[in-house]
Amino acid sequence: MTLRARVEEWLVKPSTQQAITAVILFNAVLLGMETSPTIMGAIGGLVTTLDALCLAVFVVEILLKLYARGLRFFRSGWSVFDFVIIGISITPGAQGFSVLRALRILRVLRIISVAPSLRRVVEGFVRAVPGMGSVFLLMAVIFYIGSVMATKLFGGSFPDWFGTIGHSAYSLFQIMTLESWSMGIVRPVMQQYPYAWAFFVPFIMVTTFAVVNLLVGLIVNSMQEAHNEEASEKTDEYREEVIGRLEVIERLLKERSSKD
Repeated sequence: MTLRARVEEWLVKPSTQQAITAVILFNAVLLGMETSPTIMGAIGGLVTTLDALCLAVFVVEILLKLYARGLRFFRSGWSVFDFVIIGISITPGAQGFSVLRALRILRVLRIISVAPSLRRVVEGFVRAVPGMGSVFLLMAVIFYIGSVMATKLFGGSFPDWFGTIGHSAYSLFQIMTLESWSMGIVRPVMQQYPYAWAFFVPFIMVTTFAVVNLLVGLIVNSMQEAHNEEASEKTDEYREEVIGRLEVIERLLKERSSKD
């Protein structure tokens, strides 16, 4: 076995992955501690040193993956994701600009790439994006129609909420999220327009309970498909491994029979 193969084997070991996960979580705690003036005033030097050590571990891990996999490293979306995150962390200006320093917390996102269950969630969401585009388009049409209607119906008496299409769209978005929609917006409107419920209730039924749940269904379905594909890949790998072992056993049996 070549050195690259040994490094690759070591990197994919469960113990190695668990150690990297532990470093990621520990680094997340350190980055949170850096936001406390009290903690930084007491042990700021230690926190900074430990943070640098965590970053060093991440850099070494990336370098080992590049050595073991070569150009194959960039064929994996998760590997590229890790590479970008670590690249941001070691940017020279990261210690001088508050924005770049704040971006260091993105290292915590690496927990996604090392946790299979979290990867399935993200992959499911990404797979659902094409289907979500159609749903978002439908939502935009509904919001546009609702905004025009609300502006014409209630804009004269409630200009702050429905004075323009933009104001109406924002108010309808608040209603869709069910954030203070009844006492905050709808009931005051109904004091002047008693039958306003005939507009708002169907809008909530269509957007909140129909379209939004459709988005959730698309994401869940995509997550299930990603899980099934991952299970299928593992099954294929196991089948290939079994076939390989059977071929070795068959070859050994033939060699023994020929010697006899």
